Amino acid sequence: MEEMEEELKCPVCGSFYREPIILPCSHNLCQACARNILVQTPESESPQSRRASGSGVSDYDYLDLDKMSLYSEADSGYGSYGGFASAPTTPCQKSPNGVRVFPPAMPPPVTHLSPALAPVPRNSCITCPQCHRSLILDDRGLRGFPKNRVLEGVIDRYQQSKAAALKCQLCEKAPKEATVMCEQCDVFYCDPCRLRCHPPRGPLAKHRLVPPAQGRVSRRLSPRKVSTCTDHELENHSMYCVQCKMPVCYQCLEEGKHSSHEVKALGAMWKLHKSQLSQALNGLSDRAKEAKEFLVQLRNMVQQIQENSVEFEACLVAQCDALIDALNRRKAQLLARVNKEHEHKLKVVRDQISHCTVKLRQTTGLMEYCLEVIKENDPSGFLQISDALIRRVHLTEDQWGKGTLTPRMTTDFDLSLDNSPLLQSIHQLDFVQMKASSPVPATPILQLEECCTHNNSATLSWKQPPLSMVPAEGYILELDDGNGGQFREVYVGKETMCTVDGLHFNSTYNARVKAFNKTGVSQYSKTLVLQTSEDTDSEEQTPPFPVPSERLPLRRMSPFSSTLNLQPSFPGRSYFDFRSSPHQLSLHSSLQSLNAPGCNYETQSAPYSQLVDIKKLLAVAWFAFDPGSAHSDIIFSNDNLTVTCSSYDDRVVLGKTGFSKGVHYWELTVDRYDNHPDPAFGVARMDVMKDVMLGKDDKAWAITEGGITKGATIGVLLDLNRKTLTFFINDEQQGPIAFENMEGLFFPAVSLNRNVQVTLHTGLPVPDFYSSRASIA
Repeated sequence: MEEMEEELKCPVCGSFYREPIILPCSHNLCQACARNILVQTPESESPQSRRASGSGVSDYDYLDLDKMSLYSEADSGYGSYGGFASAPTTPCQKSPNGVRVFPPAMPPPVTHLSPALAPVPRNSCITCPQCHRSLILDDRGLRGFPKNRVLEGVIDRYQQSKAAALKCQLCEKAPKEATVMCEQCDVFYCDPCRLRCHPPRGPLAKHRLVPPAQGRVSRRLSPRKVSTCTDHELENHSMYCVQCKMPVCYQCLEEGKHSSHEVKALGAMWKLHKSQLSQALNGLSDRAKEAKEFLVQLRNMVQQIQENSVEFEACLVAQCDALIDALNRRKAQLLARVNKEHEHKLKVVRDQISHCTVKLRQTTGLMEYCLEVIKENDPSGFLQISDALIRRVHLTEDQWGKGTLTPRMTTDFDLSLDNSPLLQSIHQLDFVQMKASSPVPATPILQLEECCTHNNSATLSWKQPPLSMVPAEGYILELDDGNGGQFREVYVGKETMCTVDGLHFNSTYNARVKAFNKTGVSQYSKTLVLQTSEDTDSEEQTPPFPVPSERLPLRRMSPFSSTLNLQPSFPGRSYFDFRSSPHQLSLHSSLQSLNAPGCNYETQSAPYSQLVDIKKLLAVAWFAFDPGSAHSDIIFSNDNLTVTCSSYDDRVVLGKTGFSKGVHYWELTVDRYDNHPDPAFGVARMDVMKDVMLGKDDKAWAITEGGITKGATIGVLLDLNRKTLTFFINDEQQGPIAFENMEGLFFPAVSLNRNVQVTLHTGLPVPDFYSSRASIA
């Protein structure tokens, strides 16, 4: 009810209405506030002069709004009555509610009468502070306006509901909390006031005293005083004037202005208007509900804008950082070239320095030797060596000829960096295009009749709403990790059906989908819960209903087209594929696709003997090798069913499906093998070493020798019910059980090198002899 409080406050004083009156414009005012905003008008505009001139048509004449300026065009806070020479300009004040009111030019005369009985200045005018509609009062003054007793009752109930405790009404100073209420006196008493003012004797002994809370209720339910006619104060309202839309009394019908108007019973019109108000409230309630939803949408938009802003800023920073990184890398490359040129110049100059130094030392030595020879006084001895020295001197001089004393390298770097195109590109760096303002696609609808699970795979199908007018460019399918963790994208594309492989057995996954276009993404669809198979033990599966033979092709492998890792510990990405056939089935899903239209078993023509054995069907699992977790040297072909290696060293590849329960059997055929080294076949943990032979660490269990040749078929039987691992070569079991106490999650595994090529065969039943032996055990 707190939102209703503004409806209960006077626009002038800002407090709850006190003795509210109804203006002809349907707005309300306190009677005292109405007197305070009266304005006296010139005599020529009085109702008497108007009626004398024949222009009056009503007891309340609205002023010509063209003659009045209620507030200035600049909204300065002042208003005046223009066109009246005798009307002074008065300031336009504001009430506590922010509504402009026009007080009288002169203070009202001092009087001891109530606001309703106090005389009203002649030729008074009142302006509604809400709609600014003005009217001139007649001789009755404010008594001519009807009192809004309904509003008084609503205010009383609201104030009573807001009161913390009911107080005694007879305490002289601080009222005490009331303990009783007299229904006859309609007064709340505390204990001292009740003993003093309402003793239980005499006539008062017959009065009924009730608790205050009960008295409050009875006071609410007690009939209020019947409103009287404003024209005939002694008459009660008994009829309703349809033309004037107001209650009237019998005297008004006999001698008043309503005598010729159409009237109806007050009670009937009361019920009719109540019904009309209720119907109008229904429509308004719908609009209010839409407004609340719209506010929620706007608040979500605020949050989405903040999230998009953070994401966009992060993307922008990443792009700029990438540009900076590229520039830094190019800077390093250019600096390397400069350093190379620097080293080259230094080497050339230093080599020339070294060469000239050696040559200069030789020349200097020759010169000193020649000077010493010239000092000799033996002519014959001098002549014996002079010719040779002269030739050596000339030869040495020739060696210092042209170009010898010229630097082989300049000091300038013959490099010039042209950065103007890059600077221009940086200055022109800007957003190419903002997103269009077109709407986002509608939320997709999951087609429950086509969604199902099979073994550790889940098939989901969805569509756009039938009346959606905004096309979707693609869809985003998300699944959690099977443990209630965060959602992850498993598919992005235009298809409306997707099968996700590589899920955990006996796990519950939540799936949802959303659509997107250039504008943005839609809201998520409703979350769908899917349960994968508990295990694949054929002895434990019991079909709850027969399955027609035409639904036999539950699963067919097709080329994988997208990748994703659905397992938390997966270091790479696992694959999932699409199925074009919607006829898929899950006995462990809460969605039974057999309830789809057209699957009425009573109308099937195939006899029951032709129905498929569901137990055998659920005893197998289909999977392929997983490129996401394999070593990078592994080479895949044949839809990831055939593998070889590009390295001479052993490399490990795992299957895409992990097993933790049930009995599983698969085979591998050796397509190429040169007897060196031996391949290994078995199972491994997800974190097994991928660059050593299978079985070299404690994360793998494998067979590495024993009759493996080209064309051989190796069978691997993982019985997690009995916790054993057994191997077969060409349908012959290799010794007793190879490994025991097998617990946890295991993946099919193979290690090989470039001399080996193997092909995987899945979806195989457990060998009959092992099934019979297991049943005996």
